[in-house]
Amino acid sequence: MNTSQQIIASAQKTIIIERDAISNLSTQIDDEFAQAVYTIYKSKGRVVITGIGKSAIIAQKIVATLNSTGTPSLFMHAADAIHGDLGSILKDDIVICISKSGNTPEIKVLVPLIKKTENTLIALTSNRASFLGTEADYVLHAFTAEEACPNNLAPTTSTTVQLVLGDAVAVALLNLRGFSEKDFARYHPGGALGKRLYLTVNDICAAHENPQVAPDASIKEVIVEITNKMLGVTAVVLNGVIQGIITDGDLRRMLAKNDSLDGLTAQAIMSENPKSVAHDTMAIAAKEILEENNITQLLVTKNGKYAGVVHIHDLIKEGIA
Repeated sequence: MNTSQQIIASAQKTIIIERDAISNLSTQIDDEFAQAVYTIYKSKGRVVITGIGKSAIIAQKIVATLNSTGTPSLFMHAADAIHGDLGSILKDDIVICISKSGNTPEIKVLVPLIKKTENTLIALTSNRASFLGTEADYVLHAFTAEEACPNNLAPTTSTTVQLVLGDAVAVALLNLRGFSEKDFARYHPGGALGKRLYLTVNDICAAHENPQVAPDASIKEVIVEITNKMLGVTAVVLNGVIQGIITDGDLRRMLAKNDSLDGLTAQAIMSENPKSVAHDTMAIAAKEILEENNITQLLVTKNGKYAGVVHIHDLIKEGIA
């Protein structure tokens, strides 16, 4: 077996071992898991998650996921907890302690201290019979038969299983809270993800000068309007109501068909019943309409009146498309 084959075989074996561990994890979800999640859901406090080593890193990720999905949480390093950070735990907080073995020295020192504060303690461990497992009020069983590490030492499978079980807790809580897209947008206002959830077409078209001409406008007026507003399109509007649309493509086709422009008006070359969306339509929905109809612009309306244009380039600029 050459080096390349060895690398591929090693990677595949790692993935298979971790896949099987995750598959087995679903059989560990029981009434105790449900009771632990429901206790968190009903709690008036926060979720404090602690661990040591690689488990501490997993704890930080779970904290981030819980915070972003409506469950206030914080991370407390198990080693720092016994040197002052234990004071971060408040009366109504629930503590989740992550440890594969459940028997590390730091955990054995920390657990009795948490028990003294009478906070609910949830163990996330591979070993139910461990010190942590037997002392906790609830056990989330992150069973791991073997690490993907060939020496069965480096935390690999165990941390993957911990991470997945943490996600299972977060999603279960999300569902209990009825956490919606609007809630998600409130916690994720930045970046493309947030924009997909809160940006409307009105937010975009408000930056434009809203090109428009009257139905009886001359072709010269149409060309000037499209050129000046630089969106490659103009709406044809009468008393605020959209009558049609003219794109730069319509102008090219008109020029190819007509030797003279005398007497031609916007109404004569416009496309009737153009695609449009209400001003409060989500930008991501506008993107889908553009793609479905293979067009680059949509007219925008507000209370039945013309309000502007949203262009595919706007969506690209905002990271939506």
